Amino acid sequence: MTSQNIGSAEAKRMELEPLKKHARLGDMAYEAMKDRLVRGAFGLGRKLTVRAVADALGVSSTPARDALNRLAAEGALVYAGPKTVIVPYLTMETLKEVTAMRLALEGLAAERGAAKAPVGLSDSLENIQAKINEALESRRYDKLFWTKKEFHFAVYRGCGMPHLLSTIETLWLRIGPPFHDLYPEFAIQKYGVHNHQVVIESLREGDAGAIRTAFENDIHDSYRHLKQAVRAREQQVGE
Repeated sequence: MTSQNIGSAEAKRMELEPLKKHARLGDMAYEAMKDRLVRGAFGLGRKLTVRAVADALGVSSTPARDALNRLAAEGALVYAGPKTVIVPYLTMETLKEVTAMRLALEGLAAERGAAKAPVGLSDSLENIQAKINEALESRRYDKLFWTKKEFHFAVYRGCGMPHLLSTIETLWLRIGPPFHDLYPEFAIQKYGVHNHQVVIESLREGDAGAIRTAFENDIHDSYRHLKQAVRAREQQVGE
């Protein structure tokens, strides 16, 4: 098999949609890759090559390389070679820092977003949660990761603070891939389902404070289980 065929085969596993040709392909490639990382499409330690990303997005190597460089500069990826990056493993220090920031920033976005919630948002969240429940039942965690972001940001976007949302997305770049470590245990215990249901019920009652607390509880639950996974991995590496 030629190197070109190998690259094409790898591209098919990237789960990325080819981009429409545009003058700012580098920006588009970056946004596409960032979105996939935020949604947990790539697990920890996943290797990504410039060729595979370029083939998957339907662009040349230049915009693909630009996208990976930007994501590496943000700490979402680390270089393992001149043309290869990996999704970095989470450390306890990073987990604690990111969690502290998420609690502060997502709590703010949730409370303000809930206060300005449009009519019908609770019904929209109910529909999103139905998709999450379906993914849990079928153990399609890839769909679960994709939909989880939609639930959170459907509320956060209402805050009307674009810089805050941008910062939260940057934090999700670091926390998206580790979501894989939460399952299947998180699915069995259904921690997220309970927290999300509280959000929906509190939204219908107009209780923005309760919505903030529910999202903060969701982050706390994730932290407790991710902490166990990080410690187990660090212990395994140290042996």
